[in-house]
Amino acid sequence: MTTPPIEFVHRGQVVSLRNVPPTRTLLELLREDLRLSATKEGCGEGDCGACTVVLGQLDSQGHLQYGAVNACIRLAHSINGMALWTAQDLVTADGSLHPVQEAMVQCHGSQCGFCTPGFVMSLFAVYQNQVCQGQAVTREGAQQALSGNLCRCTGYRPILQAAQTMAELPVVRQDEALVLRKLEQIRDAHPAPQADSTYFAPRTLAQLLRLRRRYLQAQIVAGCTDVGLWITKLHMEFAQVLDVTRVQELRRIEAYPHHVAIGAAVPLADAFDALVQDRPQLRAFALRFAGPPVRNSGTLGGNVANGSPIGDSMPLLIALGANVVLMSQRGHRELPLEQLYTGYRRNVMAPDEVLAWIKVPRPTPGELSRIYKISKRFEDDISAVCLGLALQLEDGVVRRASIGVGGVAATPVRAVRTQAMLCGKRWNQDTVRRAMESLRGEFAPISDMRASAAYRTEVLGNLLQRFWLESQGGGAVSLETIDLEATSS
Repeated sequence: MTTPPIEFVHRGQVVSLRNVPPTRTLLELLREDLRLSATKEGCGEGDCGACTVVLGQLDSQGHLQYGAVNACIRLAHSINGMALWTAQDLVTADGSLHPVQEAMVQCHGSQCGFCTPGFVMSLFAVYQNQVCQGQAVTREGAQQALSGNLCRCTGYRPILQAAQTMAELPVVRQDEALVLRKLEQIRDAHPAPQADSTYFAPRTLAQLLRLRRRYLQAQIVAGCTDVGLWITKLHMEFAQVLDVTRVQELRRIEAYPHHVAIGAAVPLADAFDALVQDRPQLRAFALRFAGPPVRNSGTLGGNVANGSPIGDSMPLLIALGANVVLMSQRGHRELPLEQLYTGYRRNVMAPDEVLAWIKVPRPTPGELSRIYKISKRFEDDISAVCLGLALQLEDGVVRRASIGVGGVAATPVRAVRTQAMLCGKRWNQDTVRRAMESLRGEFAPISDMRASAAYRTEVLGNLLQRFWLESQGGGAVSLETIDLEATSS
């Protein structure tokens, strides 16, 4: 089999590499092949952020967009046609520190230094996307940008201070004109995928479906935020990889009168932005889905197709009534998202099918929707329980109820029994208490490292009580404010 070349822009030059195995990670490429050791290896699972680098690629308007990603689980071939920056690339030509680095020094944001390159690169993405565009950096914005970077040394205060200080220093700009010329140079350098290739990166949906039908054994990947762990933790190897992230049709978000269609290759960050546009109340939840490096790489389609029972997007999408569109060369079919799954990480997709679109209905008058995530860490953590709810209220009566739940079964599930119990009832405390009892009895969760079965059962009812309190105009309610004894009686 032939391995396609990798070409990307680094330090203003085109780097061309050949014979890179299909499952080699970007971190391995940097540290072992290119000897760029400033990018650190920490957890190897996209959790700590020590390996953070910044990728640059053109947005739909032809502008260079910068995004922080985890190099440890990102496949090397996935950066083909992009620009790359590491912590070793920021010092200016005269040897001066970049404002991000200088601010970290001035604010004493580094101690042992191991985590520092990751923090610097996450802040570099903020610097390019905001400071260079004349936008201020707020403390809240800095917290969000760094939520995927874990520090165990100086604490967060000096690093957050550095994030704001960097905007006060003289601006240092990248030579974007040079980068754009180099990206244009390599954009069309590669022909159509070769029949005996080890790494396929089709550009059109027709190419993807043709390749999927011919190479059923090829491992489909998108951002590799989960498959990357199969490689780094389980040491799995794949003879052939089929990367869907270059398929132009699947990178689109299309707005229609009654729904929004999100392509399976749309990054999670963009997909959540589209959902928040229609439902602003989802913003806080969207920011708790992992950290920016994961949201910049991972895709909504990948999260859904993965089928993890604790995948955060599925309970929300089930509650909102989302459908998925499966496609192959034989045609396409559409089904409710929850019907995609048949068991733990198993689904109804035929070997030659791919998940192409997620269709999310727009909100309707009278809709009341929320999504709640319970995890040990507030940010950058996997759910113990996730509950999505959407009610259609009319004159104080529940006309439609839609509830999606994660962390309580082998798959993300719909709370069918509790939905039926709510429909036609007045939306009051008595109805809520009976619905809490129904929801707690509808599933039989297991105990694991994240939570006990009893905790999961109890918290399901508590979250429904929280939903009720917020629906009465109380704003966001903390679980600590709920009278647990009263709600469980």
